[in-house]
Amino acid sequence: MERRLVPVKLDSYKPLREIVLEALREAIVSGILEPGERLMEIQLAEEMGVSRTPVREAIRKLELEGFIVMIPRKGAYVAGVSYKDVKDVFEIRAALEGLAASLAAEKVTDDELEQMERVLHYEKEPESLEEIVQSDTDFHALLYKASRNERLLNILANLREQIQRFRATSLAVPGRAKYAIHEHREIIDAVASHNVEEAHNLATAHIENAANTMFEAMRDRAPKS
Repeated sequence: MERRLVPVKLDSYKPLREIVLEALREAIVSGILEPGERLMEIQLAEEMGVSRTPVREAIRKLELEGFIVMIPRKGAYVAGVSYKDVKDVFEIRAALEGLAASLAAEKVTDDELEQMERVLHYEKEPESLEEIVQSDTDFHALLYKASRNERLLNILANLREQIQRFRATSLAVPGRAKYAIHEHREIIDAVASHNVEEAHNLATAHIENAANTMFEAMRDRAPKS
């Protein structure tokens, strides 16, 4: 059996299931586990030096995040991603994100601004890709909440799986996470000053930048002719 994953390193303060989850997510984001590839629990467990239980739990979580698809009577596969998939999702998200930010600039509360500032602080000291992704997710969730538009929240919820996968892939690109924090800072400032137009434009540009980073990552992984 060809070994591609490495045995996980046990961490005294992290549950094994989280370590396995992070390792598998990173393997998918980095392209070690390729789109369309079937995932065998036994093989993955052997490569990572763990039992099948944490691998099974990780696969279930990654399915919810959109990284893995379960095909009836066939098993788990790494979800495929095309340029059109990315383009479609980011076009929709850029429009919705701009709307959410403009509404938030009108309706945000002091408590919500304080929570955004707190998340921004945590973003600056992440210890893993999972923490980077979680902080980014928390920031955008607060922005959506501040819009006070339930229908908008429902539409964004329907895109959750695609957004999470693309978010992780984009933020894994060196330098993107740091610049995303800078963009979050600008969005918070615009929302706090109730500048509706600026908040809209900054939030839209933020998603467009993430899309461009995603496209670059996909081009780097594409087979060279």
